[in-house]
Amino acid sequence: MISVIMLTYNRERYVARAIEAVLRQTYRDFEFIIIDNGSLDRSGEIAEEYAKKDSRILTEHIKAGSIGRGRNAGVSKARGEYVAFVDDDDVAACDMLEFLYGLITENQAEIAICGAQKNVNGKILPHSMWEESCVWDANEAVAELLKRKRNNAGMPTKLIKKELLDREPFKENCHYEDIWVCYKYMAMADKTAAYGLPKYCFTRHTGNNSSFTQDASRWRPEQIEEYLAAFRERTEYISTELPGLTDMVRYSEWSYMISMCDKIKTYRLTGCGTVFSQMADALRKNRQEFMDSSYIQEFEKNWMAEYGFLEG
Repeated sequence: MISVIMLTYNRERYVARAIEAVLRQTYRDFEFIIIDNGSLDRSGEIAEEYAKKDSRILTEHIKAGSIGRGRNAGVSKARGEYVAFVDDDDVAACDMLEFLYGLITENQAEIAICGAQKNVNGKILPHSMWEESCVWDANEAVAELLKRKRNNAGMPTKLIKKELLDREPFKENCHYEDIWVCYKYMAMADKTAAYGLPKYCFTRHTGNNSSFTQDASRWRPEQIEEYLAAFRERTEYISTELPGLTDMVRYSEWSYMISMCDKIKTYRLTGCGTVFSQMADALRKNRQEFMDSSYIQEFEKNWMAEYGFLEG
């Protein structure tokens, strides 16, 4: 019923731990697809060693490429009705699959989401947790994702019907594939079941693909530009497919812009002059709608005034 997909690249320090966490699952009826994305260390070899011991593991070695390309390679091999993604430096709780599949079957849902923790230098902290079982329709699931409290764009912590992944493959010519597609899966699903009990633990370290989001001083212009492009596409998609969320998704895009403008100024980010000007122009152009939004926060209004975006 379930295909677990893990992409690994140069994670020989962590990958065995990640594999063993999957193999300890209380839900046993799964296949485990490990895609070695052109590792230069022993990550692929370690995966092969485990595959020799457990017939549920399937491995494939591909030329190094984007995360989206690697995940698509895994999905193309998946035979399960549902797919879960785990990262090669994280740890899944032993009952994660059982918990997520239970949410699917109990609620006839196409997507299930659990809560998570994060390991920061050995300290376990909450990442996304809440003590409530929720069942959302497409509008509610996407709205929760835009709020970024009980739902987020990360692929781990989710069990997704494979049919949705087939309908919308991961974007391959990008660095941050999840922000381009996760909301589309929520929009396509009639029902998403979510319960914030932590069943997954992210490991935070400087080698994470998204580590810069945890340290504002590490943002670079090309990263900001990709997020802007993804959010621009998200606004267009959601406004068309779920028009009731148009005001929220438009606000969310501008909220990102003013937040990044503040980061650029506060942390004196280098090379960001052009993208700052682009965001400033967009915020000035839409300042009335943004300032009148029912979602806007007081600190965002203050930033708009502080950086002169209410003028011109």
